[in-house]
Amino acid sequence: QVLLVESGGGTVQAGGSLRLSCAVSGIAYSHDYMAWFRQAPGKEREGVATIFTGFPTYAESVKGRFTLSSDNAKDTLYLQMHSLKPEDSAMYYCAAGHGGPRWSLRSSDYNYWGQGTQVTVSS
Repeated sequence: QVLLVESGGGTVQAGGSLRLSCAVSGIAYSHDYMAWFRQAPGKEREGVATIFTGFPTYAESVKGRFTLSSDNAKDTLYLQMHSLKPEDSAMYYCAAGHGGPRWSLRSSDYNYWGQGTQVTVSS
């Protein structure tokens, strides 16, 4: 059974940093791909970054500011966020998928989701 639990959200001023964590269980790292998504009120869920076998890819909107990493020994996925902007404010979700295109940023390619953690960036 796959279980994803996010933590680390909060409120930060523009230009600040946050690190999100996702505790993972039930994932086969050699076959399953993982990602962070975000969703702001009234907007569609947006893929932020994805990783498979240790190699991440990023949405253009966060490239150079966010870093996705995984510590398989600790069963934890991280999203380090720097230079945060008010438009980064959203609920952030950890997701896992299998059987679909790896490194996908489409939410429909993911099978499992965490409950989310809120990030608010004030101007």
